[in-house]
Amino acid sequence: MTTRTAVTPLTSEDAEILLTAARRAAEAAGVTVSVTVLDAGGHLLAFRRDDRAVLISGETSTRKAYTALQLNSPTADLVDLVKPDGPFHSLTTALDRPLLFIAGGVPVHRDGTLIGAIGVGGGAPEQDHTFAVTATAALA
Repeated sequence: MTTRTAVTPLTSEDAEILLTAARRAAEAAGVTVSVTVLDAGGHLLAFRRDDRAVLISGETSTRKAYTALQLNSPTADLVDLVKPDGPFHSLTTALDRPLLFIAGGVPVHRDGTLIGAIGVGGGAPEQDHTFAVTATAALA
């Protein structure tokens, strides 16, 4: 018989920590962003868009979070896979929700288990990735 240990799911308190850490990192860099946090089932747990952020950054952050969750990988690591003749080139049409292969989406793990994802949109892709990574480190 196998004993399984439950992993605490991503909570609303965790989501608030992620939102706050990403926002603070962006503010420190002088960037306005939108931040999306999804639970392990891909459901919206939290969202924040800075009033000065462009409207599309909200959709961008959500799609980045969804992509990171679905593929359990930072979106920054996936960019080369979607280039023509890459293994994920046609993946965006294979799933129900469009994916976004631009840096800024990061899966969130607890005790080695995927419990959700964060997406940041509004800055340069490298900045968004840094903000998301900084946020996930705040949960450690």
